[in-house]
Amino acid sequence: MKSDHLANINSSRSIISIVYLAVIGPCVFILQPGFVQGLVQYMSFTEVQAGQIASIEMFGIAATTVLLSFIASKVDWQKFLTGCLVLCVAGNFLSVGQTEFVPLALIRFLTGLGSGGIVSLTFTMMGLTGRADRNFGYIIVWVLTYGAFGLLAMPSAFALVGMNGVLVFFGLFCLSGLWFVKALPRSGPALMAEQQAAPYPSSIKVTSISGILIYNIAIGIVWAYLFLVGIEAGMSEQAVANALTVSQFLGITGAFLAVLLEVRLGRLVPLAFGVVGGAASIYLLLGDIGSSSYWLAACAFNFLWNLSMPYLLATLADFDRSGQVVVHGVSMQFVGLALGPFVAAALLSTGGYDTVNGVASLLLVVAALLLLPGVLAQRVRLMAD
Repeated sequence: MKSDHLANINSSRSIISIVYLAVIGPCVFILQPGFVQGLVQYMSFTEVQAGQIASIEMFGIAATTVLLSFIASKVDWQKFLTGCLVLCVAGNFLSVGQTEFVPLALIRFLTGLGSGGIVSLTFTMMGLTGRADRNFGYIIVWVLTYGAFGLLAMPSAFALVGMNGVLVFFGLFCLSGLWFVKALPRSGPALMAEQQAAPYPSSIKVTSISGILIYNIAIGIVWAYLFLVGIEAGMSEQAVANALTVSQFLGITGAFLAVLLEVRLGRLVPLAFGVVGGAASIYLLLGDIGSSSYWLAACAFNFLWNLSMPYLLATLADFDRSGQVVVHGVSMQFVGLALGPFVAAALLSTGGYDTVNGVASLLLVVAALLLLPGVLAQRVRLMAD
């Protein structure tokens, strides 16, 4: 018989609230290509500075996810989320009108601290639900739906209200999340204590979490400059936005495929297809590319990225049903996404977009090798059961 805590977190009201807040958490990151482009073309930052600002915000996100890997089982989840939402609202409103690098970077770091708490706790909660593969898929589907329409609208939004108007939207969106907090479990410590850890070796868990880190460094490298790669390929702003919007819809398709399949094919096949295929899609961005190559690469990259993510997160959840491994994995996910733009900016300073994307493609192959032992161990245990 399920406890009141487990029944609460598996209710439709709770899952809807988790999904909504999980969209708010990365609401700037998921539009990062357009956000970076806005910093460059509408606020007069250099490409390197814009990449550094994006990276600094991601370091803020990563800092809170790392913190929560130690305290998630000790804090009141509703109060903590409320504080994170307030920080995001304040950070986005304070960003309005900022044109100097250091003040804006500091404010975006503080905004990232709030975003990281929202992302980490919502992913932790979803990892504790009864059908994690499906429910993580729901998160990815709705995050990408927001991203698809957001990227499509950004050129028009910049023209209509400027970068400051876009920042005000982010602030108001974060403010709306306060209404959903009350539907979430309050007793995080009690809920996590009810679940039991699966008996997997620590080495397997560490290797898998390392794979998550490397995977997301690669994703962060590509995502930060994907808009500007299209511009360099000779495409207009709107043409790039259109390509990224279609790629987001294909990402939705990938995540929804995970929702439909759940574990019917296991996790090995979709993860191998998603991670290794993702490396191949990034490789298409190397060399002298045209609009058709950019469209193909962007669409394949987004589809495979978002097919992979629900399975990656659910794999972590299966290692430890108390949620601790998911918390550590999510922290490494956002450390990787924070390091990605930083690494990309450094590579861009010494090389070019070919160097940036070539390194990302190689890192995805490394990630696949690190993730393989854990997925195989879970497959063997499932067959034995």
